[in-house]
Amino acid sequence: MLEQVTQLPAVLAPLAPIPRTMLIRGATIISMDGKVGNLPKGDILIADGAIAAIGVHLEADGAEVIDAAQMIAIPGMVDTHRHSWEGQLRRINPNAATLEDYCNATHFSFAKYYRPRDIYVGNLLTALGCIDAGITTVIDNSHNSRTAAHSDAAVEALLDTGIRAVHASGAPVSGDWDEAHWPGNLARLQAKYFANPGSLVTLAMMAQLEPEQWAVARALGIPIVTEFFGGGMAAELEGLHQQGMLGSDNIFNHCTCLPESGWKILREAGVRVNVCPRSDAHYGIEDGMNAWQAAFQHGIRPGLSVDNETSYSGDMFMEMRVAFYLQRVLGHTQRLHGHHHAAAPTDAFRLLEAATIDGAACAGLEQRIGSLAPGKQADLVLIRTGDLNLYPVNNAIGTVVHAAERSNIDTVIINGRVRKRGGVVLGVDQARLRCAIDESCAHLFNAAGYRPDLFAASFAPIHHA
Repeated sequence: MLEQVTQLPAVLAPLAPIPRTMLIRGATIISMDGKVGNLPKGDILIADGAIAAIGVHLEADGAEVIDAAQMIAIPGMVDTHRHSWEGQLRRINPNAATLEDYCNATHFSFAKYYRPRDIYVGNLLTALGCIDAGITTVIDNSHNSRTAAHSDAAVEALLDTGIRAVHASGAPVSGDWDEAHWPGNLARLQAKYFANPGSLVTLAMMAQLEPEQWAVARALGIPIVTEFFGGGMAAELEGLHQQGMLGSDNIFNHCTCLPESGWKILREAGVRVNVCPRSDAHYGIEDGMNAWQAAFQHGIRPGLSVDNETSYSGDMFMEMRVAFYLQRVLGHTQRLHGHHHAAAPTDAFRLLEAATIDGAACAGLEQRIGSLAPGKQADLVLIRTGDLNLYPVNNAIGTVVHAAERSNIDTVIINGRVRKRGGVVLGVDQARLRCAIDESCAHLFNAAGYRPDLFAASFAPIHHA
């Protein structure tokens, strides 16, 4: 099926079967579950892809055993908003300062020339990068679905990697595309790929404040993802809310500069929210301050999201840290200027919640993932604590949030299947992957008239006359 969609040779080995039983032994466990709590040294028993037990000195005859004696176990992290199709455009625009800068380096240039194989490569690279960084679930905001074949390629890439994902198919922002396939393409995708309710990849719609399109998604029973900038779009909320058009199937990205009345509407309607600490600051989205603290103060627990990799890295560790420090700067500044009701400084555990269980709730998956507890799906990450940058571990939560990085991740398990072991993502033909990425970049750069410059201070595409 891969070759039919993308005309690419396979770069991934077929996914290995899920082991019948697996025992993770001797880990420091940060469960993110109030009943399970945290264990200085404990075991996690996995059976048929789900967590069967968490405790001390567990036994399971015939189980595959992972020695995690010098590792911290955490739930797999959740990226609640990523434009995965842009994977091969990593850091092409490191000094972008506005949303227009971002769009110039994506929607208004390369996006128009994406073939299905380029969508596949972008999604594949992003998903593999997520797994490598301990992100086991991603909401794929696919706003470049130019044809049915493009949509198929995006879904195929996610399925091939074994990541857990919500694929939010959306219309392109610019250029020519097959408008006849949107939004009817969603029903076709659902029938082709998502008939199995237990699939690791599920379907959503990506659309703006467009009730007529939302109706299509709701008829299919799928979530709706929206790029929502509160300062410029808040006025539309009251009308939508009065008409009963907002609900828990809405997922709003960003939510910057949203006034009190807007937060009240989102809370009453049960709208799910994710915030973008780096993206909002990097691109100066409205006032540049992410809405994590504002959401929390209004009774909403948002997930964290990377958004894209065209300017910075794709890991959740950095997202947690930026959110942590910006929240503290905001509070310090308010107190300095006499605001006696400034928010108390946040703590590392609260940010780890945002990256795990709160992210799972944003994705609508909190009953299945986001914490380590019996009955939940076995999505988890093992972090080596003996590495030079982490040892000694005097505080496990602080180590994860403030010091760990991608290179410290030893093992990543998704749905009970090991996808990274010994620091290496499994089943990837690195040579074929690089060739596919290089070919895609060459095509996109040539088509857009872009001359690569490894040391450019700004992105300046040269368009064909």
